[in-house]
Amino acid sequence: MSLPAAAWYDLRDLSGLSSEITEWIAGWGTDWLASIVSGVLGALGILMVIGPVLLLLIWVERKVIARFQQRYGPNRVGPKGLLQPVADAVKLVLKEELRPRAADKFLFLMPPILIFIPGILVWGVIPFGPNMQVADLNVGVLFLLAISSTAVIAVFIAGWASNNKYALFGAMRVIAMSISYEVPMVLALLTVVFFTGTMSINGIVQWQQSNDVILLLMLPMSAFMFFFAATAELNRTPMDIAEAESEIVAGYHTEYSGMRFGLFYAVELLNAFGLSAFIATFFLGGWWLWGLDEWVPSWLILLAKTSLVYFVFIWLRGTLPRLRIDQMMSFCWKFLVPVGLVFVVAAAVERTLLLEHNWDAAVTLPIIAVVNLALTVGAVVLWARSSGTAETRLPSRAVMARGRLGGLRAAHAIRLDDTGAEPGVELGLETGAGGD
Repeated sequence: MSLPAAAWYDLRDLSGLSSEITEWIAGWGTDWLASIVSGVLGALGILMVIGPVLLLLIWVERKVIARFQQRYGPNRVGPKGLLQPVADAVKLVLKEELRPRAADKFLFLMPPILIFIPGILVWGVIPFGPNMQVADLNVGVLFLLAISSTAVIAVFIAGWASNNKYALFGAMRVIAMSISYEVPMVLALLTVVFFTGTMSINGIVQWQQSNDVILLLMLPMSAFMFFFAATAELNRTPMDIAEAESEIVAGYHTEYSGMRFGLFYAVELLNAFGLSAFIATFFLGGWWLWGLDEWVPSWLILLAKTSLVYFVFIWLRGTLPRLRIDQMMSFCWKFLVPVGLVFVVAAAVERTLLLEHNWDAAVTLPIIAVVNLALTVGAVVLWARSSGTAETRLPSRAVMARGRLGGLRAAHAIRLDDTGAEPGVELGLETGAGGD
């Protein structure tokens, strides 16, 4: 659904200025020229925002994590250390670019450039307002999934072309994670599509606006699945096993130095901020905020929600330890995928009931929210109780109550339990055991 464009001077909807320019070009030119200019203006607007945002995100992430760890963080270059990202960028540009002799030269140089393409393209389908969207695709969700999954190709090329076993191990870990966690991500978005009845990203926001509810309340498990799968796709803590320095040095970009490494680092922040925007759009209402968007610019509302989600990403990075790869795969295939299938069926049934019986949404949606929340809590409790091993469960009887307080007697009793031997001479504690 396309809404009337705002006036060119209305800051609440910046699409008005673009519409004025394209209409002026269409007046003396052709329609295809106006369409091209409109797309170029949207792309330039995104690129003009991405550059400063990347520099700011570097400072924000380092500063916030420092406060979590009771440090000051950047505080030397510029006021409050704000110019530290600029100093880092200058340092990376001036550093020597190294390449292994046995590396494939052409393929080695391509990944730092290729990996930026998906991170920039996905911004084209993010709705910053009712009309502020470069491409309002009716299959926007499918476009997001297709484009985001191509980044793994650049990562594998980087690991393979480096001719380094640690880089190749890191690349293969990224492939394993991406293939695995694409499944729960697709299931989470499929639940959203079933429930809202549209694959248009702007249409999902407008569904939340028309029903006066955010999908985080309606589909909490889908929001959790998408967030967790996004963390794995981003290779961020606690899912950064592709860059586990204690195991495989730096993973797929071990052999990259200078600005080539800086590009890998920058695209990680760009993807994190982009996926934060998608989480805010799918589950937090996007540019809509219960009528406040009529007074506050919609793009500022989306930016605030995106910043909130990005803060949660930083919070996890500064709090949780890294998971093992077997823990990650087990959690994906044994919990997220089965639960995702259950919620896809539940969303389809709920949507069908709403359409066939024409129930009042004001009454039905709160009931559905309670049911889905109960299913979410039940699934989490069931997984928590079934995933614990015998070593992590509490003992049925306290060890100290059995008299094993340490010493040689305790060691001998443990040995007897392990071997099943009959009690005999207890390590020289009986009379005569020590010999003459």
